[in-house]
Amino acid sequence: MTDVWDLVHAERRALADDLEQLTDEQWRTASLCDGWSVHDVAAHLVANALATPFGLVRGMVRARGDFERMTQEGVDRHRGATPRETLRSLREVAGRRTGPPTRLAPLESRLVEEVVHGEDIRRPLGIGHDYAPEAVEGALRYQARTPAAVGGGRETVARVTLRATDLDLTLGDGPEVRGPALALLLVIAGRDVAMADLDGPGVGLLEA
Repeated sequence: MTDVWDLVHAERRALADDLEQLTDEQWRTASLCDGWSVHDVAAHLVANALATPFGLVRGMVRARGDFERMTQEGVDRHRGATPRETLRSLREVAGRRTGPPTRLAPLESRLVEEVVHGEDIRRPLGIGHDYAPEAVEGALRYQARTPAAVGGGRETVARVTLRATDLDLTLGDGPEVRGPALALLLVIAGRDVAMADLDGPGVGLLEA
């Protein structure tokens, strides 16, 4: 497998290239993340790229143990005064290799961040992107084995079999859900917009 960091860096730079073409109005478009604009998600990715074990502890203390509050504070802190400023920050952090402690967020979680948040931005804007198959597969495997309590989709996958139609990849046990690996990843990451790309007898279980 290609080095995970190489995949992460490639996706960060590809997203920055796509953002380069946006108008100010497009930066204000609602993303797939509830309550966040495209600009907010880009700022979140800057905050993620700058994360360190010590920074996570400090952030949690500052947010009084509230993870969602800490995440929003990161967005607010790294959201530039203009989209250009945020885009410049995203390019500056694209090659970083830091993150939370791996016991809390294994390296593969970086793939979930880049691929899923990449789609949080691109889909509402109608921007297509060919993700590296290894990036999507790594993110999907990580999401499928990670409990919902920490943002994963393990409980969802336990009810169905996910079969990627564009990769040699099958996960889970139950009625089959078929579709592109990216769509499978998005659905178990809570993005129902990708449900239309799936079929099979297990789709009803996912919709429920």
